[in-house]
Amino acid sequence: MAEEELKLEFDATNLYREEIFTDQKIGTIRQLTPVKPDGSQDAARPVLFVGETSLMTPAGTLPINFRLEGPGIGDAAKQFSDAANKAIQDTMEQLRELRRQAASSIVVPDMSKGGMGGLGGGGKIQMP
Repeated sequence: MAEEELKLEFDATNLYREEIFTDQKIGTIRQLTPVKPDGSQDAARPVLFVGETSLMTPAGTLPINFRLEGPGIGDAAKQFSDAANKAIQDTMEQLRELRRQAASSIVVPDMSKGGMGGLGGGGKIQMP
């Protein structure tokens, strides 16, 4: 079987300049300012804000990312706590659903078919 060739293309028409703001306690806000290929600001597209925080779990750090609305960094900062709490709740629900799915996918072999899924066994010698 031939492997598919992976080809990555950078989209020079969808560029953003990134600035990071932090409270040095619970997270960061990334301000993504749209720019043109020459580096000048692209006023035709909106500035985007992305909040980031993390949870400590038994498996390690779990990053949580979420969108923030607003025309400026001050508006994004005001929304941070509520948006972070909602994103954490949504993530916890997704984790609970994944656990439910994993638990329901456990297959128990049917012992009435002679051992593990009809592969023979069961303590009897069988001759062909």
